[in-house]
Amino acid sequence: MRRSLFCVYAASLILFLAASARAEEPLKVTICQLKADPPAYNHKLVQVEGFVAHGFEDFSLFDPACPDWPPAWLEYGGTQKSDTTYCCGPTAGATRPKELTVEGIPAPLVDDDLFKQFNREIQPPFRSGNFGSVAHATLVGRFFAGTRQLDGTQVLRPNSSWGGYGHMGCCSLLAIQEVKTVSPQDRDDLDYGESPDQPDMDKVGCGYQYMTAIWPWGDEIKAQQQAEQDPHSYTFDDPERVAADFLVAQLKLDASQPPRLTEKRRAQGRVVYEWNPPGKAHSYMVVVSKPFMLTFYARDPKRIAWTVIAAYDSSCDEPNSVTRIR
Repeated sequence: MRRSLFCVYAASLILFLAASARAEEPLKVTICQLKADPPAYNHKLVQVEGFVAHGFEDFSLFDPACPDWPPAWLEYGGTQKSDTTYCCGPTAGATRPKELTVEGIPAPLVDDDLFKQFNREIQPPFRSGNFGSVAHATLVGRFFAGTRQLDGTQVLRPNSSWGGYGHMGCCSLLAIQEVKTVSPQDRDDLDYGESPDQPDMDKVGCGYQYMTAIWPWGDEIKAQQQAEQDPHSYTFDDPERVAADFLVAQLKLDASQPPRLTEKRRAQGRVVYEWNPPGKAHSYMVVVSKPFMLTFYARDPKRIAWTVIAAYDSSCDEPNSVTRIR
């Protein structure tokens, strides 16, 4: 009899502990809070809302309010994988044989309809071509700060970042355990791409420089806000003029004689233009977009301006590595 009662008590205790574990309430935080102080949230279950970028060597969570590197790297809990290809980490694939465990802590996954919708939106075929996908979601997951990153002399930098997870050990990690919300990718006029087009440079000694910030999210939001000051602004309807005006401003050209651009590629919510000035050794490429992200910052989400998300100065007349102009 005592043995039977002991078994009943033991089973009840196990069920109670399991229920308690399931009932753990996530701490609601922002992406900027996670990035500002990763150790404060280490190993905690958190709920965070933001943008998810998924593409080659990238599965990350970002917020335009704190765009500095590094972002938070993402991985699915449970036995699901994100099929992300990147250096020095887990190989790409859709499943793993066992439930994800990080630093000895299991990370289960709620594999429901919301998760399946989220996964569909970040996986190929991408709506903007071979340039990844940006989604917007509310995620619950276990956060892992990683370790303080050292510089080349193995000395802690004054403002060094935390990392050890993701591509090249870039980042802290959020192991996704549940998708709470996901915004649908249901519009044909928006760019849902994760990365911009880049110039095709295959000649020895040739290269290009960035004419825009690598993470231009703040510039994109500012461009939308400026366009909204004039409801008749051409930036809502004329991507070619947006690209030409960008080159006029950056290269200090005569505004009365804007460059004559050639359209190189057009996809949903995105147009790529080139300009080859006669008699010049340099050529220019401008990527203009209606980013999905801007629907969360626009006065009217149905009225999104064309913005420059990337621009490049290419040449072969001198040693020209891939560097930034600003």
